[in-house]
Amino acid sequence: MLGSTHGTFTTGLRARVDACGESPRAAVHGITAAPGDQDVSGRPLYAAVPDLDRFFRPESVAVVGASDAEGRPNTGITRQLLAWAERVGARLVPVHPTRTSVFGIDCVPSVGALTEPVDLAVLLVADPLPVIEELAETKVRFAVAFASGFAETGAAGTAAQERLAAAVRRSGIRLLGPNTNLNAFERFRDDLEGPAVALITQSGHQGRPVFTLQELGVRLSHWAPTGNEADLETSDFISYFAGRPEVGAIACYVEGLKDGRSFLLAADRAARHGVPVVAVKVGRTETGARTAASHTGKLTGADQVVDAAMRQFGVIRVDGLDQLQDTATLLARARRPQADGVVVYSISGGTGAHFADLATGAGLRLPTLPQAKQDELHEWIPEYLSVANPVDNGGHPVGDWRGRKIIDAILADPSVGVLICPITGPFPPMSDRLAQDLVDAAEATDKLVCVVWGSPVGTEEAYRTTLLGSSRVATFRTFANCIGAVKAYLDHHRFTGAYHSPFDDAPRTPSPSFRKAQALMRPGRRLSEHAAKQLLRAYGIRVPREQLVTSAAAAVRAASLVGYPVVMKASGAQLAHKTELGLVKVGLTSASQVRDAYRELTDIARFESVDLDGILVCQMVGRGVEMVVGVTRDELFGPTVTVGLGGVLVEVLNDTAVRVPPFGEHEARSMLAELRGRALLDGVRGAPPADVDALVEVVLRVQRMALELDGDLAELDINPLMVLPRGQGAVALDALAVCR
Repeated sequence: MLGSTHGTFTTGLRARVDACGESPRAAVHGITAAPGDQDVSGRPLYAAVPDLDRFFRPESVAVVGASDAEGRPNTGITRQLLAWAERVGARLVPVHPTRTSVFGIDCVPSVGALTEPVDLAVLLVADPLPVIEELAETKVRFAVAFASGFAETGAAGTAAQERLAAAVRRSGIRLLGPNTNLNAFERFRDDLEGPAVALITQSGHQGRPVFTLQELGVRLSHWAPTGNEADLETSDFISYFAGRPEVGAIACYVEGLKDGRSFLLAADRAARHGVPVVAVKVGRTETGARTAASHTGKLTGADQVVDAAMRQFGVIRVDGLDQLQDTATLLARARRPQADGVVVYSISGGTGAHFADLATGAGLRLPTLPQAKQDELHEWIPEYLSVANPVDNGGHPVGDWRGRKIIDAILADPSVGVLICPITGPFPPMSDRLAQDLVDAAEATDKLVCVVWGSPVGTEEAYRTTLLGSSRVATFRTFANCIGAVKAYLDHHRFTGAYHSPFDDAPRTPSPSFRKAQALMRPGRRLSEHAAKQLLRAYGIRVPREQLVTSAAAAVRAASLVGYPVVMKASGAQLAHKTELGLVKVGLTSASQVRDAYRELTDIARFESVDLDGILVCQMVGRGVEMVVGVTRDELFGPTVTVGLGGVLVEVLNDTAVRVPPFGEHEARSMLAELRGRALLDGVRGAPPADVDALVEVVLRVQRMALELDGDLAELDINPLMVLPRGQGAVALDALAVCR
């Protein structure tokens, strides 16, 4: 932490009031943003939650283009919609210009001829635009457009989709699609109980594995196939599902996001409600991103930013549809953990050791059971077997009365929150009894009991009936999916238990720093190092003592004022790489060296045709850890803040972490924890620990700058930021800023 002698900071990171005129954590914990609130850059702070009740449970449905002519695609769709309408208790109205009836139901010739209010219009037409314009005159609340040939096809399709979206906005109707399908109108089992999984997919086929979980006894409540998202998008459905009492988890297959801010607000709403969001997000590779764009015409976004934003707001990102199924199911059905300790219980020492290695490597905590608990377990398990954790029972105890006692004894330990039993293969009748004991024990406890059924067959009675018949046992088919789901479960409850929305603390009004900084901005231009450092000064970020001079004599006077030794650097708006051109001189200790350096720097600049605004004579700062802190703009999320190892290491190692503002101190420290080179800040090879508090302070000030100058600042790069030994602060030795 920089000391008060520097005139910029006061001691105590949490207690101080910063140079921006207010504390970055000034909002009172627990106060939430209200609908319509905006941050300092005019962006919303609260998710807009559409009322989708009448979409999923309409009282009346108009089917435009309805048909009962055999062999026509619209006939099959109309038939499915009729069955769905009957299940949800809706009245169906066919709309067709030349038919008097469809499937025995009277038709109306056009949507303009509808005489009663309609909640939902399903458009079975090739071009939905004219119908949307006609629907604008009715009181229809929702519409679904199945037609393809829009943004997924290229520039012409994108233009057509923009016209459709504009018509939807004018009409006041909420539209699902285009390029969607019938998944919202599937038959959902109504005989299953407990918290449900709500499903959102941009590709209907990719949601099918999750939907079929119903056949394994997992309740599904909704399926939103969002398609191209000309209007209603993934974020709308996350926001809606997060407030539904029957929804225990939200499972998403996302190819691209329509708007990054809306997604974060929706994730924030889910986190406030404690509802887990599990997502497969396509676009980790260039090929995946390109393919996704051709499918739904969406922006996939820079994957590092997407990944960081999801973690920041508690969205659990998984890679495969099998992981999506297993993780969403566990999170929907499991109760809040009572402890984070995991015990592995098996009939084989090899199985237990293997699973324990994988679980520990994934970050799960496997506590050693207390000696008293081990002594208790040895009442039923032979003394020569290890019961410290993992617990190896040797096999035979699971076949008699001892099996249940062992399970109950493990679950009774207060350090245990999760019991995992990997059963690598069926060995009836003992495996049948083991499965039943695990189910019975799970029914009698609030703790999580997981089973990995390793048999590739999957037709065994112990698996199909006993384990899958239980809503309290979480059953998996692979070690990896079990471990990933359990980690997500513990992480989710740890995250939501301490969650404080960063939007509650986001600045609503500009600070005095903003007004100073705005005067320094030059639209469409890059700032010189000197001007960029003035921008940092405006936000209370410490820079070296320096003077900008235009003569050798002035350089000598500046050096005496700054104090030897000094650094001299060329300064110009278009000068980004000074060192490579020889435009930096370090460690100058006399007036003659300063005069010679001035002449040499100006000669090089003249030879290289570099426009200068002068030469900087700078204080030479002591050694520390070189870091980089910067701001860039992401096409989905807007301004983002990056921190990482600086100097040449940023180019060699690319060891950086990124976050989307707003965020607070905890998130800034989490960024540092992600760095592979984090140990450098703790001091290595005899170096003193660095001033991490001062580094965190700079990151928070930079994110404030990113928020307030969102419309003016395209890029900021502080490199290196020299983080001095603990208590001495951090100094921005160089800076680059580009204005929008």
